[in-house]
Amino acid sequence: MTQSETVPLFSARLSPHRSLSRKNFNLLLLILGVISFAVSLPFLLLGAWPVAGFMGLDVALIYLAFRANFRAARACEIVSLTHYELTLAKVSARGRRRDWRFHPAWVRLERDEHGEFGTQSLALVSRGRKVEVAGFLGPEQKAEFADDFSRAMAIARQGPRFSGGAG
Repeated sequence: MTQSETVPLFSARLSPHRSLSRKNFNLLLLILGVISFAVSLPFLLLGAWPVAGFMGLDVALIYLAFRANFRAARACEIVSLTHYELTLAKVSARGRRRDWRFHPAWVRLERDEHGEFGTQSLALVSRGRKVEVAGFLGPEQKAEFADDFSRAMAIARQGPRFSGGAG
């Protein structure tokens, strides 16, 4: 195989979108802590100390929820397509990895479209096997991924281009 035959025609690393960065999360938690302290301080001074504990519990629960959210964001899907092979790797948030390999000539991308909501799901189908791909993308991102991937699949099915003359 030549270098041009093993260079990916399509390669994507898909991961869940998170709009809040770690830095902004820390800032949010600081603001919530200050507000919680400010609201609970009068109750503390009046002797209603359990209110302060519940206000602190709220901040702790928000912290735990966001921590679980950031952990879930470590999940990803890696798609790579060459003329000879399509690989899909799904990595869970805990680091477990599952791999699928397909021959581009025997796989198709199945799209579930909804008239009002757009692309709902995508799946790679080959010889009776069906594997969902790009599950955590939104409808617009799924449609864009499907279009780009379909173009690359068309090129892969044409086979590699060999250059050079006879001789």
